[in-house]
Amino acid sequence: MATPHLSATDAELLLGTARDAAAAEGVKVSISVLDAGGHLLAFRRDEEALLISGETSTRKAYTAVQLNAATADVVDAVKPDGPFHTLATALDRPLLFIAGGIPVHRDGRLVGAIGVGGGAPEQDHSFAAAAVTKLR
Repeated sequence: MATPHLSATDAELLLGTARDAAAAEGVKVSISVLDAGGHLLAFRRDEEALLISGETSTRKAYTAVQLNAATADVVDAVKPDGPFHTLATALDRPLLFIAGGIPVHRDGRLVGAIGVGGGAPEQDHSFAAAAVTKLR
Protein backbone atom coordinates (compact mmCIF):
# COMPACT_ATOMS: atom_id res chain seq x y z
CA MET A 1 0.00 0.00 0.00
CA ALA A 2 1.39 3.39 -1.00
CA THR A 3 2.16 6.01 1.61
CA PRO A 4 -0.41 8.82 1.42
CA HIS A 5 0.94 12.05 0.02
CA LEU A 6 -0.13 15.41 -1.32
CA SER A 7 0.11 15.46 -5.11
CA ALA A 8 0.63 18.43 -7.40
CA THR A 9 -3.01 18.02 -8.46
CA ASP A 10 -4.08 18.18 -4.81
CA ALA A 11 -1.97 21.30 -4.31
CA GLU A 12 -3.61 22.99 -7.29
CA LEU A 13 -7.07 22.11 -5.96
CA LEU A 14 -6.16 23.63 -2.58
CA LEU A 15 -4.83 26.79 -4.25
CA GLY A 16 -7.86 27.20 -6.47
CA THR A 17 -10.40 26.58 -3.74
CA ALA A 18 -8.77 28.98 -1.28
CA ARG A 19 -8.40 31.58 -4.03
CA ASP A 20 -12.07 31.26 -4.99
CA ALA A 21 -13.15 31.62 -1.36
CA ALA A 22 -11.04 34.78 -0.98
CA ALA A 23 -12.24 36.23 -4.28
CA ALA A 24 -15.86 35.68 -3.22
CA GLU A 25 -15.17 38.03 -0.30
CA GLY A 26 -13.10 40.48 -2.35
CA VAL A 27 -9.90 39.71 -0.45
CA LYS A 28 -6.50 39.65 -2.22
CA VAL A 29 -4.35 36.85 -0.82
CA SER A 30 -1.27 34.71 -1.16
CA ILE A 31 -1.59 30.95 -0.75
CA SER A 32 1.16 28.43 -0.04
CA VAL A 33 0.87 24.64 -0.07
CA LEU A 34 3.64 22.57 1.52
CA ASP A 35 4.26 18.83 1.61
CA ALA A 36 4.70 16.93 4.89
CA GLY A 37 8.40 17.80 4.94
CA GLY A 38 7.68 21.52 4.80
CA HIS A 39 8.72 21.90 1.15
CA LEU A 40 6.79 24.25 -1.13
CA LEU A 41 4.53 22.42 -3.59
CA ALA A 42 2.49 25.34 -4.89
CA PHE A 43 2.20 29.10 -4.43
CA ARG A 44 -0.03 31.84 -5.74
CA ARG A 45 -0.20 35.56 -4.96
CA ASP A 46 -2.95 37.80 -6.24
CA GLU A 47 -1.49 40.78 -8.09
CA GLU A 48 -2.83 43.27 -5.59
CA ALA A 49 -2.08 41.24 -2.46
CA LEU A 50 0.42 42.78 -0.08
CA LEU A 51 3.92 41.50 -0.77
CA ILE A 52 4.33 40.36 2.84
CA SER A 53 1.34 38.03 2.42
CA GLY A 54 3.57 35.69 0.41
CA GLU A 55 5.89 35.26 3.37
CA THR A 56 3.09 35.00 5.91
CA SER A 57 1.21 32.38 3.91
CA THR A 58 4.32 30.21 3.69
CA ARG A 59 5.17 30.60 7.38
CA LYS A 60 1.61 29.81 8.40
CA ALA A 61 1.69 26.61 6.33
CA TYR A 62 5.13 25.73 7.72
CA THR A 63 3.91 26.24 11.29
CA ALA A 64 0.82 24.10 10.64
CA VAL A 65 2.88 21.23 9.20
CA GLN A 66 5.54 21.40 11.94
CA LEU A 67 2.99 21.34 14.76
CA ASN A 68 0.35 19.28 12.93
CA ALA A 69 -2.16 21.86 14.13
CA ALA A 70 -4.06 24.80 12.73
CA THR A 71 -2.28 28.05 13.56
CA ALA A 72 -5.58 29.43 14.86
CA ASP A 73 -5.55 26.70 17.52
CA VAL A 74 -2.12 27.54 18.94
CA VAL A 75 -2.20 31.35 19.14
CA ASP A 76 -2.93 31.39 22.88
CA ALA A 77 -0.16 28.88 23.66
CA VAL A 78 2.55 31.29 22.48
CA LYS A 79 1.29 34.45 24.16
CA PRO A 80 3.65 35.81 26.83
CA ASP A 81 1.78 33.93 29.57
CA GLY A 82 1.30 30.76 27.47
CA PRO A 83 3.09 27.46 28.01
CA PHE A 84 5.01 27.71 24.72
CA HIS A 85 5.72 31.45 24.66
CA THR A 86 9.32 30.93 23.42
CA LEU A 87 8.37 28.59 20.58
CA ALA A 88 7.92 31.41 18.08
CA THR A 89 11.65 32.16 18.15
CA ALA A 90 13.08 28.77 19.15
CA LEU A 91 13.83 27.45 15.65
CA ASP A 92 16.12 28.56 12.84
CA ARG A 93 13.11 29.00 10.56
CA PRO A 94 10.59 31.11 12.45
CA LEU A 95 7.08 29.88 13.00
CA LEU A 96 4.11 32.23 12.63
CA PHE A 97 1.23 32.02 15.06
CA ILE A 98 -1.49 33.86 13.18
CA ALA A 99 -4.65 32.12 11.96
CA GLY A 100 -4.51 30.97 8.34
CA GLY A 101 -2.40 27.81 8.40
CA ILE A 102 -4.05 24.35 8.43
CA PRO A 103 -2.48 20.89 8.22
CA VAL A 104 -3.73 18.51 5.54
CA HIS A 105 -4.34 14.84 6.35
CA ARG A 106 -5.00 11.82 4.18
CA ASP A 107 -5.87 8.38 5.55
CA GLY A 108 -5.17 9.72 9.04
CA ARG A 109 -1.64 10.87 8.19
CA LEU A 110 -0.18 14.34 7.85
CA VAL A 111 0.58 14.96 4.17
CA GLY A 112 1.12 18.71 4.11
CA ALA A 113 -0.38 22.08 4.94
CA ILE A 114 -1.94 25.15 3.40
CA GLY A 115 -1.33 28.72 4.47
CA VAL A 116 -3.27 31.81 3.44
CA GLY A 117 -2.18 35.40 4.06
CA GLY A 118 -3.57 38.76 3.06
CA GLY A 119 -6.92 39.02 4.81
CA ALA A 120 -7.82 39.30 8.46
CA PRO A 121 -6.62 36.20 10.34
CA GLU A 122 -10.15 34.82 10.65
CA GLN A 123 -10.68 35.27 6.91
CA ASP A 124 -7.39 33.58 6.06
CA HIS A 125 -8.35 30.63 8.29
CA SER A 126 -11.76 30.31 6.64
CA PHE A 127 -10.23 30.37 3.13
CA ALA A 128 -7.72 27.65 4.08
CA ALA A 129 -10.44 25.59 5.79
CA ALA A 130 -12.64 25.77 2.70
CA ALA A 131 -9.77 24.39 0.64
CA VAL A 132 -9.00 21.52 3.03
CA THR A 133 -12.69 20.59 3.18
CA LYS A 134 -12.87 20.48 -0.62
CA LEU A 135 -9.84 18.17 -0.81
CA ARG A 136 -11.32 15.51 1.44
